[in-house]
Amino acid sequence: MSLTAPAALDPIALRDLIQRRVSPAPAPHPLRDWRRLSSATSRPVDLADLFDRPPLPAAVLMPIIDRPHGLSVLLTRRASHLPHHAGQISFPGGRLESGDADAAATALRETEEEIGLERRFVSVVGYLPDHLIPISGYRVTPVVSFVAPGFELKADPREVEEAFEVPLGFLLDPANHVPRQREYSGVSVEFIDMPFGPYHIWGATAGMLYTLYRLLRGEGLAA
Repeated sequence: MSLTAPAALDPIALRDLIQRRVSPAPAPHPLRDWRRLSSATSRPVDLADLFDRPPLPAAVLMPIIDRPHGLSVLLTRRASHLPHHAGQISFPGGRLESGDADAAATALRETEEEIGLERRFVSVVGYLPDHLIPISGYRVTPVVSFVAPGFELKADPREVEEAFEVPLGFLLDPANHVPRQREYSGVSVEFIDMPFGPYHIWGATAGMLYTLYRLLRGEGLAA
């Protein structure tokens, strides 16, 4: 079994690899060197440097669904009328609230509220390293989960325009990783986009998927 080509693994081997690679507890420190920035002076800059205040805690669910043809990832398109990130592709989730016991509780609650995915179908596997999102001021904990088939979705039109699935193998194939440069506060940031049909998967969502890809390859892990 080659760890350098996770997209080529069969579903059972891929499930096992995910369970072994993701952290069993929230991992607050970003994956080592997963994203570095460069300014006009080529000085290395960390994403944390772009925050002018402590980031707000949030969590999203990364739902990986067992399908007869293989594993797929459930994503949403945010409603077009929202004031922030309208129409963008995202994972269900949101800001931690006082009643949430932890990041997993936040992700499960928000997922049920946004798309109606009942918790009884969801098994939390672990966590990816937190992702810093300077443009919105959040530090997001991705909660990786396996989802059993048989569920029915009911998207809340106030938040979600649609929910759809993308084969996990597609997202883990480096041939589908498109590097992009974007500017934030005068700093050039290199991102990975993952276009899929009519869906433009980019930003934090693509970043989290790319982090999963790197973890499955064994990158950024302690020796």
